[in-house]
Amino acid sequence: MLMDQDQKTALDPRWQAVMSRDRSADGTFVYAVRTTGVYCRPSCASRRANPRNVGFFASPDAAEAQGFRPCLRCNPRGQSPAQANAVLVAAACRMIEEAEEMPSTEDLARRIGLSTFHFHRQFKAVTGMTPRRYGAAHRAARVRDALASGASVTAAIHEAGFGSASRFYDGADSAIGMAASAFRKGGEDAVIRFALAQSALGAILVASTDRGICAISMGDDPEPLLAELQDRFPKAQLIGGDDAFEALVARVVAFVEAPGQGLDLPLDIRGTAFQQRVWQALRDIRAGETVSYAELAARIGSPAAVRAVAGACTANKLAVVIPCHRVVRNDGALSGYRWGVERKRELLDREATR
Repeated sequence: MLMDQDQKTALDPRWQAVMSRDRSADGTFVYAVRTTGVYCRPSCASRRANPRNVGFFASPDAAEAQGFRPCLRCNPRGQSPAQANAVLVAAACRMIEEAEEMPSTEDLARRIGLSTFHFHRQFKAVTGMTPRRYGAAHRAARVRDALASGASVTAAIHEAGFGSASRFYDGADSAIGMAASAFRKGGEDAVIRFALAQSALGAILVASTDRGICAISMGDDPEPLLAELQDRFPKAQLIGGDDAFEALVARVVAFVEAPGQGLDLPLDIRGTAFQQRVWQALRDIRAGETVSYAELAARIGSPAAVRAVAGACTANKLAVVIPCHRVVRNDGALSGYRWGVERKRELLDREATR
């Protein structure tokens, strides 16, 4: 039985990209509508065309060679609206980073030429957080840098642009992981228990504060794993695990060997508000499943923040427990992994087998 044009178009994967307005497909092809004489990028927000009137072209040049003209709404020959918004948001980020004090959302919107509502919505879509949260995260980073260089706590707080010390201290623990005075001293007075073990995936380091497990790292050799922990907190009190801690480490190793079985242990997870959202979404992915970075961004309600999502995956310090190994590229291929792509492949194979 022969298929008509409607059926052929409907089965074409490019049409599915058009129907879902898939931004990741932009640049791979354009589609043209015969009844309007216009061609668009896949993500165009224009009214859906009848599939019988649609044709696909590899490039704008190919579409124009057949007499079609570019859509004025999605601008297929230049920047898409999403790309243009990303450029404006990037400019706003630079304004926040260079300001001595956090600018208001209204002021930022006025300076880049958008309404306050539209700016706020676009900023959150691109970065995954509000302008105010972005500013707080940037100021926290400035505090960390100042403290690490030897500045006093008071000087670091004011140099970072916090209007008052109380505003910094309200979120200091989650922002820098400990009291500012302890961070300035390289983790002095902080007690971190750790142990090294071996598994089928190589060396494993497990570290824990009084709150719970704060690091699970993997590598070919144990020495670099311990050196990384020491570099993070050079003056912290690192204590080798006792029998009880060794039993905890054994549970972690068993979990790494069979990651589908679950691990019910207290965790000390610290990061920005956006990182926390990404890490929680990662923990909601079931063993044996994978998602793309774009899908993960959509799950947390920030579909344009794909790069920020990838950055949060890279910042994860709890291997397997926060399963960033379950995130793959849009085409299903394995991308970078903090602890090595081969370990990522092995973990996915083990989960698929179970």
